[in-house]
Order: sequence, then C-alpha cells, then structure tokens
Amino acid sequence: MPSERFLHPVSPVARPAEETLRATIERLAAIERPPCSPGEREAAHLIADRLNALGHSAQVQQVPAYGSYAWPVGALAALSTLAGLAGRRLRWGGTLGGMILTAALADEITYGRQLARVVLSPRRTACNVVADLTPPRAQRQAPHRTLVIMAHHDAAPSGTVFDQSLSRWYARRFPRAVERMAENPPIWWPVVAGPALVAFGSATRSHALRRTGTVLSALTVAAMADIGSRKAVPGANDNLSGVAALIALAESLARRPIPGLRVILLSAGAEEALQEGVRGFAHHYFPDLPRESTWFLNLDTVGSGNLVLLDGEGPLRIEPYDAAFGDLIARCALEQHIEVRRGVRSRGSSDAVVPHRHGYPTACLVSVDDQKLVPNYHLPTDLPEHVDYRCVADAAQLAETVARALATH
Repeated sequence: MPSERFLHPVSPVARPAEETLRATIERLAAIERPPCSPGEREAAHLIADRLNALGHSAQVQQVPAYGSYAWPVGALAALSTLAGLAGRRLRWGGTLGGMILTAALADEITYGRQLARVVLSPRRTACNVVADLTPPRAQRQAPHRTLVIMAHHDAAPSGTVFDQSLSRWYARRFPRAVERMAENPPIWWPVVAGPALVAFGSATRSHALRRTGTVLSALTVAAMADIGSRKAVPGANDNLSGVAALIALAESLARRPIPGLRVILLSAGAEEALQEGVRGFAHHYFPDLPRESTWFLNLDTVGSGNLVLLDGEGPLRIEPYDAAFGDLIARCALEQHIEVRRGVRSRGSSDAVVPHRHGYPTACLVSVDDQKLVPNYHLPTDLPEHVDYRCVADAAQLAETVARALATH
C-alpha cells in the first residue's frame, strides 16, 4: 500500500452497523438463488425494494442470459474426450478436433463470444438490480464523473472440485510458501490443457500426450457433471457480503448524498454463469458511460477477514487492473485506517472483467483468510454465521470513501 495520503484528506466516513449487515445476508441467504432462477429473481426484488425504501430509484432489469457454465464446458470436454479416443486411429481427427475444442473452451471460460453456450444451452433471463443514487438536482447538473459499484446476488452450485481440504493441509504444512503466494492456482488450465494435449499428441503421434489429454478431458466432464447437478449454496460470503455492503452504502448516501458524482449501484444476476448479468448491463449502459470519466469498483466475497485489492484477474491470462485507480483506493483505505492487501492476482474471473475489457478503470475488492483462502468457497458451509462482518463493514466504508474521493480529488 502506498504511504502517501491525500493532500486534502477525505472526511471520515461512518462504518455501517454489523447487525444490519448480518440481517441483510441472513434474509437473502435463506433463498436458493442459482443463476436465472426464480430465487435469483426474488432476491433481486428484495434488494430493489430495500433500495427504494431508502429513497433511491432502483429497478429490477431482466436481461437475456445463460444459466450455467458447467453444461457447455462439460459438453466441450466430452467432445475432446471423443477426439482423444479417435486420435488413436485418425490422426487428423484428433489434431483438428483438439485444436477446435481448445479454442472453444478458451472462448467459453474467458470474456469471449461463448459460442458453445449459444449452441448447447437454452437462453434464459437474469435479473439485475440497478440504482442511480445521484440526487435529482445533481442529475440535472450532469455530474462529470460516474462511479459504478458492483456486487452480485446469485449463488453458485457446489462441487467436489471446490473442496478445500488439500489447500488447507498445504497451508498448514508450508505456511511460508503460502505467505509468498501472489495468486491462486490456475484451476482452468487443466480444462483447456485436455484438448490442447489431444491435438498436440495426435499431431506428433505421441500416445502419452494424447492419452493424458483424453484423461484430463474426461475428468473435466466428471467435474462439470458434478457441478451442474448440485444445488446452489447459500453464498453468504461469496456474493451476499458484497450485496450487504452495497445496501449499507445506499443507506449512508441517503443520509449524506455526494454532490458532483453520479453513483450507480449494480447487483448483478447470473455472475456464477460467468458474468452473464453484467454483460446485459454492459449492453444497455456502456454506450452512455464515457470511459474517461467512469470508474467501476467490484465488491466480491468481502467477508473473509482480510480485504484484498486485486492487481489483476483472468482464468487463462491475468490482465492487470488500473494501477492509478488502485492507488486511489489504497490511499482511501489509509485515510480510514482500513487494512487492504495488494500484490495479489486471481486466476479466476469476476464481474470486474467485463468493464475492464471495455476499457474502464476498474478495481476488484475481495477478501481472504490468513491462509489466503476464501473460506467455504462454493460450499454448503458458506453460511451467514461464518461471515466476518467486520470485514464487510470495512468494504462498505471503503467504497463510500472512494466515492467521496472521486468527487473531491
């Protein structure tokens, strides 16, 4: 974290009550909320009602979306398995099939066209909650700057692949190695390595490489089938902590509006289907949001104990976030005596990748425990009683500080 403070410090920002944060999370965690489900819609309307009761204009906006990444990824991996088996006799079949499926899987798990789900999945509807917190008088004056603060209210299915037993054993056994870790393991690499090895092994007549690729693809099929057949977890930390921070911010801004800054709150749906909801938001809003005067702050899993400002993110290739915006957030944390770690990158993807790819200054705030894990990640144990509400309050306080800093600096 940089040591420099602001030349003109931001005024102190009040912390939200942890009891209020807990009540929000407990209410929403009781709803089963897989992407594009009736539960996701119910949660969206509850959030919108809460924001409207505070005097803000919040709307539930339905956007076309797909409900799962597991089935299209699993289908592509199954085709890769068949290509690997065919490559034993048809060299060109294994080579060409593996190459095509490598590209298709990379497109599916990154912010690409995702053609596989268009072909293999039925299109459904996700529910976003969008609230413009700009005071009416300020709206008429057309503030030059805009800050979009994001979270998501859908919940992920569980799966054996998310079990953290091995990670925690490693953290206990090698604590210094964990302390030096700057990023999480590349969990999507084996998925793409399967068809890539099938193609390379078939082309070079390497039976060992082709068989390895075939096995990796088969394991991916099993993992995706397991995920696709599971129910959604409560998602108290892994999404609702960010939603609670959004609502706490809305409560604070209802009492103390920020002149000169347009603040938009977005609680997206279908994030757990690989950013489906925020894609719909991008389609409707990005044409009217200038890149040179709009910032995006994503709050994702902010109830694990230690706030982390990600330096970059990406499932295959890590793309760095805007350093200047990150420095501003770090200075805001310093002003409010909030500890925020930096120098950490994520081998996953959150809603923040969408505005980042569109060229907006973007930051993503997450949290980890002392072993650099997100506790109960995508597990049924992600319950309200396991959330660190002090950490959620820090995230809400920091988000408001960032908003006030953008308005005055």
